[in-house]
Amino acid sequence: MSLPQISEAEFEVMKIVWKYAPINTNEITEKLTLTISWSPKTIQTLIKRLVSKKALSYEKQSRVFVYTPLVQEDEYIRQESNSFLKRYYNGNLSSMLASYLEDDKLSSTEIDNLRHLLSKHQK
Repeated sequence: MSLPQISEAEFEVMKIVWKYAPINTNEITEKLTLTISWSPKTIQTLIKRLVSKKALSYEKQSRVFVYTPLVQEDEYIRQESNSFLKRYYNGNLSSMLASYLEDDKLSSTEIDNLRHLLSKHQK
């Protein structure tokens, strides 16, 4: 199943919905404006786009719209990770890691964590 394409701005909205759903428009706006200086109108536009892309569903409770995700966070992140890997590294995870290592992008703690993960998943 192919998940909807979500822009970076829409992804910021989705992060709030994934964390707090079910959540209404005002609550989404309050939480987003703590970290991002978007107008409520911009946020409402992003929410509408996510509904039309079938990333969010909503129901009207009295006079308020309450949103829940139709796309699971882990599925979406997995799809985006695979897409990134294919686009920039021809799907080769080793090439990506080598690039990060060569550019000193990984701390020794991160390298230790990777060693631990690899040894844990070795068959």
